[in-house]
Amino acid sequence: MPEILDHPDAQALLDQATVAPTDVAACTRHLTAFLRRYLPLFYRDEQRDHADVIFRGKLTGLERKTTEPIARQAHLKRRPLQHFLGAGKWDDHAVRAELRRHVRAELADPEAVLVLDGYGVPKKGDDSCGVARQGCGHLGKVDNCQVGYFLAYVAPRGKALLDAQLYLTQDRAADGTHRLKTYVPQEVAFQEGWRLALALLRHSSRELPHGWVVGDDEFGRASALRGQLRLDKERYALDVPCNTLVRDLSTRRPPSRPGGRERLPAWERVDAWAARQPKGRWRTFRLRGGEKGPRQVRALQQWVQTKDEGGQVGGRERLVVIRTCAQKPRTWYVLSNARREVGLRRVVQAHECRHGVEELFAEGNGEVGLDHYEVRSWVGWHHHLTLSLVALWFLELERLRLGKKNTSADGAPGAGDLHGTVAAAAAEHGGDRGGGERGAAAQ
Repeated sequence: MPEILDHPDAQALLDQATVAPTDVAACTRHLTAFLRRYLPLFYRDEQRDHADVIFRGKLTGLERKTTEPIARQAHLKRRPLQHFLGAGKWDDHAVRAELRRHVRAELADPEAVLVLDGYGVPKKGDDSCGVARQGCGHLGKVDNCQVGYFLAYVAPRGKALLDAQLYLTQDRAADGTHRLKTYVPQEVAFQEGWRLALALLRHSSRELPHGWVVGDDEFGRASALRGQLRLDKERYALDVPCNTLVRDLSTRRPPSRPGGRERLPAWERVDAWAARQPKGRWRTFRLRGGEKGPRQVRALQQWVQTKDEGGQVGGRERLVVIRTCAQKPRTWYVLSNARREVGLRRVVQAHECRHGVEELFAEGNGEVGLDHYEVRSWVGWHHHLTLSLVALWFLELERLRLGKKNTSADGAPGAGDLHGTVAAAAAEHGGDRGGGERGAAAQ
């Protein structure tokens, strides 16, 4: 049997997997400088120490990036770290505001895309804040989970998760016992998911130049959200469900009698409308794609009207149908308020950026423990997410510095030589702390 090292590609693969000492040294310097930007936002010395330990622990190769294994790796007691994460009195908003400023400095682009997304993580039991039986995107079904709403920034040069808020169902928001046990702030009331996402968007949109707002059909089906985005002068391209009723404004017919009203076309499901369109209407586009490389899609467009939740007819919107050129094609139905002079290609390219948030979640879960949380309080959830978003942003900065995709054999972004380098750098300064030793970056 031939030796695997005799394969023509073997040496190239080995070279990619090698973590050079110079790479580790450079990454160590960058991590220390990076943390100097964020650690002053924590109020006391011990908070800065704890933040330093958790940031570095999230960037190492631990299988579970929760406080207990991070503390064990750093030779520290777990309880101070758990208290820092679950109930520490430090300001998430200040840390995430600095994250947004940092992202703007590195990625700002007028054609960037702000992506709205809801993401659920399965949870056992019902003690954790916000846990309820609800739609869980992680599983693709209704289950016991916590749901958060997220905002991402996807630019030509890179991408980042910017902000997040935990969602409370109506029952959970009204449950005084649950609120008391999980320390939900008094001012927090029930809001639909799209309203949470809109608040995140409005909080960041003035700071970050962008050309588009995109999101899946949870957001597109909310006609009130589309209306608010139009009032805010935001250009959107939002998915809608396949059963959305539309009226094709290109098929208006003249009145049946002189002086009569123009006859409007009948309402029909958007998937039925798309199915009867002739082949000649579809245009083919080649997109950069994501972790699996470039791909081809076909798309068509038409000006339409839709109805809101109360049955009221809305104004003109641009319907764009996008379909992959695959053996088993996927189809998206998209409503946009982009002006006529904005070409179809630009709408399709903006929509493609929506998949950037899926890559961020995959990398966040796999590389910094985004979904590895064992906190039960409202504060703990937001503390955990804040530290995870910042750690994930550091990985993106290192990828940009190295100037390569750094994908593993299964195509997962952020793995392979990049994560090996970062893990080695984080472990070099974070894996051998004494109980009271201050972190190098915090001194």
